[in-house]
Amino acid sequence: MIGIFIALLSGALMSIQGVFNTEVTKNTSMWVSNSWVQFSALVICLVTWFFTDRTSFSGILQIQPKYMLLGGVIGAFITYTVIKSMASLGPAQAVMLIVVAQLAVAYLIELFGMFGVDKQPFAWRRVIGMAVCIGGIILFKWES
Repeated sequence: MIGIFIALLSGALMSIQGVFNTEVTKNTSMWVSNSWVQFSALVICLVTWFFTDRTSFSGILQIQPKYMLLGGVIGAFITYTVIKSMASLGPAQAVMLIVVAQLAVAYLIELFGMFGVDKQPFAWRRVIGMAVCIGGIILFKWES
């Protein structure tokens, strides 16, 4: 149950963050806004680490395969693409498309067992679920 609550909170925070970042970009620039997002996240992470964890950062050097360390780089591009899509499409439509893309890519990762994730069998109900989500986007966008 806690996992469901955390996932819902994550989705809500991502939507709010996207709106905030888009507004910051209007008064600065894409890369200034993106830098602020990443810098402020770093500060919060370091402060939280200092008070709660204090595990050595040397563990980062042990990560295998090394491409797993690209999460921050991907994060910068996530921030960029969220800002651009929200500015172009508006928050609701952008988030719907983002979520469907996340769902489709996550399913492909599971289906093919990519990046060390356990391989899952193909399931038509999951494909149908994604089709229903896509249908929801079309319905949401439909103008009379």
